[in-house]
Amino acid sequence: MPILFAVVLTDLIGFGIVIPLLPFYGMHFGASPLVVTLLMSTYSLFQLFVAPLWGGLSDRHGRRPILLVSLAGSVAGYLWLGFADTLWMLFAARAVQGACAGNIAAAQAYVADVTTPENRAKGMGMIGAAFGIGFIIGPALGGTLAGSDPVSPDIVSPAFLGAALSALAFIGTLAFLKESLPEAARGARRTGRLAAGSRALRLPALRLLLLLFFAIVFAFAGMETTFALWASAQFGWGALQVGYLMTYVGICSALVQGGLIGRLTRMFGEERLLLAGTATIAVGLLAIPLSSTLLILVVATGLLAIGMGMTQPAINSLISRRAGASEQGEVMGVAQSFGSLARILGPAFAGALFGGFGRNAPYYAGAALMALVLATAFRLLPRGAPSLASDAPHGMHERKR
Repeated sequence: MPILFAVVLTDLIGFGIVIPLLPFYGMHFGASPLVVTLLMSTYSLFQLFVAPLWGGLSDRHGRRPILLVSLAGSVAGYLWLGFADTLWMLFAARAVQGACAGNIAAAQAYVADVTTPENRAKGMGMIGAAFGIGFIIGPALGGTLAGSDPVSPDIVSPAFLGAALSALAFIGTLAFLKESLPEAARGARRTGRLAAGSRALRLPALRLLLLLFFAIVFAFAGMETTFALWASAQFGWGALQVGYLMTYVGICSALVQGGLIGRLTRMFGEERLLLAGTATIAVGLLAIPLSSTLLILVVATGLLAIGMGMTQPAINSLISRRAGASEQGEVMGVAQSFGSLARILGPAFAGALFGGFGRNAPYYAGAALMALVLATAFRLLPRGAPSLASDAPHGMHERKR
């Protein structure tokens, strides 16, 4: 687990480096708010189609080979991004990175291989903590290298640094990470992306969790991809300031997912954390348009980070515990596809609202969606309900019999 954490963290630092830069680089080429958000979601569009494939391949051939292939693809994508000098090249580079993004689903399946059901949320929190720390270090590095000019950021240096970090993660995986999936547990069947998703959606509890996951990521992705545009319009910020604020968000997220999630899960259970996290996200989204000062903005974005820090490990754990031992990669790949679809549609929806109704519209809409999610979660996952883990969880094939 420590080696996996180090590998995922190194790769995610590289991922976090370019996030504050892309909106400004898109605007540098004259892109509208909608086109900027489409640029941000291109990664997820291509990830949508390949995440279940990578997950299924990891169930058949092991987690380590998939991690190696996906990291090599990340290196290629960052290099292309560094050499981009037109808008279409930015889109192409992000497409390559998304198509090779099998590392997170494989890493989550790796965690499921080496943890017990009781410790699953804590293990998933380790992946979440890597995200958090990656978004502490990455945006700060990217913002510093790119500079504070919103018109002409330096995209080349951050992109090449991202390539170097993914290459380092590749070397670490190759040299130090042992395979977690025993030969006997590897499935010989070949399940298509649509078949895997269809089978998962036939299970009511898993279907509910996937839909809730989709809605939460939809709202958060809309905020994430329009925030640089919002901050530029509200405060005149460039990549440097946006990167520093994202670093703060990463700190808050890492504290929750890396230090508190195990204790919180034991005290309250995943279902209650899901409810509390959703409510916190809703408040944070509602507070962003009211942020007339930096202090209010810090509080609002901190609430968002804490809410996602509670929600993501809880819902990933619940989804994982609904899958059989030989289906972890496949099911987590399906979940990643739902997340990818949300990261495609959420930014496009938010970009259209931003351009058509003003910079605050995406956040009001996101808060309203979270209120709907919260109401649904209270009705279908009521307070005091037993954990899904106690509801005799089995694999998808076993539940069909």
